[in-house]
Amino acid sequence: MKILEALREVYGLPRTALRHRAPWELLVATILSAQCTDVRVNEVTPALFDKYPTIGDAAEAEPAELEQIIRPTGFFRNKAKAIRESARRILEDFGGKVPETMENLTSLRGVARKTASVVLQAAIKPDGPHDGVVVDTHVQRLARRMGLVPSTWTNADKIERRLMEVFPREQWDLSFTFIEHGRAVCSARKALCDECVVRDLCPRRGV
Repeated sequence: MKILEALREVYGLPRTALRHRAPWELLVATILSAQCTDVRVNEVTPALFDKYPTIGDAAEAEPAELEQIIRPTGFFRNKAKAIRESARRILEDFGGKVPETMENLTSLRGVARKTASVVLQAAIKPDGPHDGVVVDTHVQRLARRMGLVPSTWTNADKIERRLMEVFPREQWDLSFTFIEHGRAVCSARKALCDECVVRDLCPRRGV
């Protein structure tokens, strides 16, 4: 699609802003990113991964210590449970390796389709085939403004299904590109349409 092609000329190859060195680190970072900015998560994870460098370390983490480290990301008690229980499941049921399918990833505590898609696309199968589209608030906003979905749609699952119909499977990693554009130009506060490289392709400029 021309919109995505034009955006990728500006932002390059798709990538996540969450810093990680392995699938497990990205899984944890994505769990922490719920209701939290990527910037804040990236501030927290260095100390977290220094303290718990392996999946086994995370599985045996003392809840209070883990919660204290991740407290700045919000909802830290639920996130700590998700990290510890996911680590244990990975050790017990997946041989200590982060699952490589949508079905198995979403069987982990705190991992829905959005989280699973981030991990699959950015750390496990960057070259595809992709199993879904990551739909966060940026992607929802841009999809509506660009006329890719009706302006009244707010359901992430419904938006994901439509984007999967509109874009070929090899482009289902479009979310990382959309997110960068949403932060830089098409923000929630104001769409900088005069600076937008896809302004001539966007039917809802300024919305």
